[in-house]
Amino acid sequence: MSLETETALIEAILFLETDPIDGKTLCRASDLPQEAVDRIIAALREKYAQPEHGIELLLLGGGYIFSPKKELWEFLKNRYGKKNDNRLSRAALETLSIIAYRQPITRAEIHGIRGYAPDNMLTLLMERSLIRKVGKKEDAPGQPQQYGTTKEFLKLFRLGSIADLPKLEEHDMDRFALN
Repeated sequence: MSLETETALIEAILFLETDPIDGKTLCRASDLPQEAVDRIIAALREKYAQPEHGIELLLLGGGYIFSPKKELWEFLKNRYGKKNDNRLSRAALETLSIIAYRQPITRAEIHGIRGYAPDNMLTLLMERSLIRKVGKKEDAPGQPQQYGTTKEFLKLFRLGSIADLPKLEEHDMDRFALN
């Protein structure tokens, strides 16, 4: 198979996927070696970074996906943006940010930071697949459930991994009790 055909195959697979797809899965789907897939991904990322393309190849949550470029969302949002009923309230965003920066975290720990019971927000965020139960806190009485973010969270906020979260300023670190 020629390099052009291999590139076209990887491009087509990425186009057809609705969720980010990792390199190993691309290898299996294309029957190409990892080195070839890595080289093709790098070439596609460079190609779609050019200003004449309206999409880019992003690394989100450990996988690759085509997405409209950020600078075009202002033009696209009326037709393709999420409806208002899909937006998160300030309380939901606050709870989600606490989980993102402190994960894994228990309901009681969230309550201690927010000052309000997070039950409704946890339910909403789980329904939207932005958080999930990640285990139990073994060293706490009653072994309470711990929560963490999902790949859907990474996708929504266009993050490659949780390490890509913006760094908190000192006053925010105090508020989130991260120091």
